[in-house]
Formats: sequence, C-alpha cells, structure tokens
Amino acid sequence: MSTLMTRPGRLAAAGQWMQRHGSVIRGIQWVVVAVYALLIIGPAVMPLPDDSAHLWNNLTLAAQFVFWGIWWPFVLLSMVMLGRVWCGVLCPEGALAEFASKHGRGKAIPHWMRWGGWPFVAFGITTIYGQMVSVYQYPKAVLLVLGGSTLAAIVIGLLYGREKRVWCKYLCPVNGVFSLLARLAPFHYKVDEDAWRRSYKNGEHGHRVIPINCAPLVPLRNMKGASDCHMCGRCSGHRDAIALTWRAPSSEVVQLGDKQANVWDTALILYGLLGIAIGAFHWTASRWFIDLKMFFATWLVDRDITWPLQTNAPWFLFTHYPEQNDVFSWLDGTMVIGYILATALVYGTALLVLMVGATRTLGRFSSVRLHHLTQGLIPLAGAGVFLGLSATTLSLLRAEHVPLWWASDVRIAILAIANVWSAWLAWLVTRRYSEHFVRRGLAMLWFIAALAVVDSAWWLMFWGWASK
Repeated sequence: MSTLMTRPGRLAAAGQWMQRHGSVIRGIQWVVVAVYALLIIGPAVMPLPDDSAHLWNNLTLAAQFVFWGIWWPFVLLSMVMLGRVWCGVLCPEGALAEFASKHGRGKAIPHWMRWGGWPFVAFGITTIYGQMVSVYQYPKAVLLVLGGSTLAAIVIGLLYGREKRVWCKYLCPVNGVFSLLARLAPFHYKVDEDAWRRSYKNGEHGHRVIPINCAPLVPLRNMKGASDCHMCGRCSGHRDAIALTWRAPSSEVVQLGDKQANVWDTALILYGLLGIAIGAFHWTASRWFIDLKMFFATWLVDRDITWPLQTNAPWFLFTHYPEQNDVFSWLDGTMVIGYILATALVYGTALLVLMVGATRTLGRFSSVRLHHLTQGLIPLAGAGVFLGLSATTLSLLRAEHVPLWWASDVRIAILAIANVWSAWLAWLVTRRYSEHFVRRGLAMLWFIAALAVVDSAWWLMFWGWASK
C-alpha cells in the first residue's frame, strides 16, 4: 500500500473526510449559490442608497461590502493559504456550471476554447469593463458583470462536457489568477505514481477501482502541484495513491515552474496583475488622470468638438447615474480605458525588460528561464490585487466612521512580506540555472529593480497622490 495512505496524518485525514462527505460539500455549494443570488439580484432591483443608509440597514451597501470588501479580497488570500478550496467547495459559478453540465448536451470541448490565452484575455476584458460601468459602486453593474459571467458559465455547462466544469477550466476570468496564486499554497493533493502503478496490478487480480469524476478536468495520474486542482477532495485515496499533503510554499514555483510556465502566465503576471489591475485601481486616485482629462477636454472645446463631452452613454456601456451625480462622458469612459491600457503597457513592458535582463544575466537567453523567473513575482502581484481591492473595504469602513489609523502600517507590512517572498522565490529559481554566486547576485539586482517598479505603483496610490 502507498506510503501516503498507510498512516494518514491529520491533513490527509481531512482530505479523506472531504471525499466521504461530498454531499455535505454540495449542500454548502447550494447555500452559497442562494446567498450569491440574493446579493447580486436583490440590490439591483432596489433604489440606490441615500446618505442615511448604513452597512447594517441597507442591502445594497451590505452586498457591496460583502462582494468587494470581504468576498473577493479574501478569496484571493484563500488561494495562497488553502489552494483552490474556494473553487471546489464554495464557488457558485463552479457549482452551477457542473450542475448544468450534468443535465446538458455533453458536446465535445471545441478547439477554440482550449486556446491558452483565454485566462489573460478574459481577466483583462472583465477588469476593464468593470471599471467602465463602476462595478465596485453600483448593483446593476454587479448584476451585469458577475451575473453575466455566471450565466455564461451555465450556458457553457449546458453545451459542453458531462458533469464537468468546462467554464472554470478554460474561460473563467479569474481562473488564471487563481492558478498562479494556488502555486504558493502550503499543501496539495499529491499523487504517488508508484502506488498508482501498483493499483493497476491489483486491478488485474479483481480489485475494483471506482472511477473519479474530476470536474475541473485535471489528469489525476499526472497531476503535479495545485494550480489546476480545485481541492474538492473527490480524488482523495483514489487507487491508494492520492492524499492531501503538506509541502514547502516555494516548491511548486521553484521545482515545477520551468514545466508549468508559459508565455500566457508571464503575460498575466506582467501585463495583467501588474499592469491592467494596477491601472484599474490607479485611475480613481491618479492626479495624472485628472490632468490628462482636463487637457483633452480643453483641447476639444477649443476646437469646438463637443460630442465627446456629452453624457448620453447607456449605463451598461459607461457609468450613468445622474441621481448620484456620477455620469461618464464619452471622453471619461474612453480615458478610463486608455489609462488602464497605457498603465499596463508601461508597467508590463518595464517589468518585462527587467526580467529579460535578469534572465540574460544567468546565461544565454532562454524563454523557459524568463517565464520561470517571472513566477517569482506572483506573491507581490497577488498582494497588490489584495491591497487594491481592500481599498474598497477601507472606503466603506471610512464611510461608517470606523478608525483606520492602522491601515497604512498594514499595507506596508503586506508589501514588505510580499517583496521578501518574491525575492526569496527568485533566488531559489536562479539556483536552478546557475551555481555561480556572483551571476545569481547580478540577476537578483535586476529582479529587485522589478520589485521596486511594482512598489512604486502602490506608493503612488496610497501615499504619493494621497499626500498632495
């Protein structure tokens, strides 16, 4: 019998408990689906809150706080701490997609859907569109963006696969982000390949093996790491070869990064999490955005071009809430898109140049080494998105007059931990490609410069612009 299964520790036992109590997990999923439906549909059919509304007496504000103040920031944090448990146990979209697939047409997954760039493209489009319609502020925008995503997940489930999460595997806007962050988790479902091979021999002697339905379409026998696994526990104990196991948080990035990493992961890290996401968080606080908008508005008025200043765009294209004195002109909306894309281009390209420099310092240029080393930025990239989302948390608490004297220190601490973690990962990765201490040290100078570039974005947002 496998050494993974002979004396299961508490963690392995927890995995086996999940395997035995799948019905409990599915019950939890449907409770989350019900709460999710209430929070996205209820506020959308209610009037917008007035100045007397509070988090504790208004469903719209409560839903806003739950979604953007608690739900999303801590879902991201859970990926780092627990792996993709959210996906396998709690995610309403995943549960609905799998349920729809169970009763759907069961068609084969089309080739176009398997394109590796969808995680990056879907993340970018969803993030930018969310800013166009002010998804953090207005319930109709939440229903459109999150509800639209959920509807798409159901439709894909009805069309493709059989009891599978095809949407989650290929098209979910945050699948790529979750995949990256889960590589930092301190445990995963480990496959004992020797035990797996022995199980086939046992099968020849009449031992029946019950097949496993892996909804996220992970090839269990060859499963490495936690990036694709939804941590649902269904495969725990399968063939006496799979068990929930502790691991070093650096192990997946360092040991498997050269095999896992690809150009789309690098694009998502550099141009997505450290580009588009930064631009999406930046523009509301940016002095540069205001100055540019005034420059272009003046330029248009001087030339008697006034249509871009009109505010007749529908709410589902650009923010349009006159009763809240919050209306985007065509210029405003175009500038939001342009600012986010420009920020992504500047930060992403600057970071790419620095990562190429670090890669070249370690020896002859290699794209594999570039993609592998870029994964060292995952902790800082994840921390940045957490901080950006938590800005909404703090603004809602500030409106309720909650003391926030601690916020700046916490932000500094999170950035410091993330910087050290990223630098440590990069140092371990450089050892995979060179034993020469000086060469590794020079590569780290390039990498530390990349960390400084990322830190500059958060300094501007939280301290630079705020102090003016």
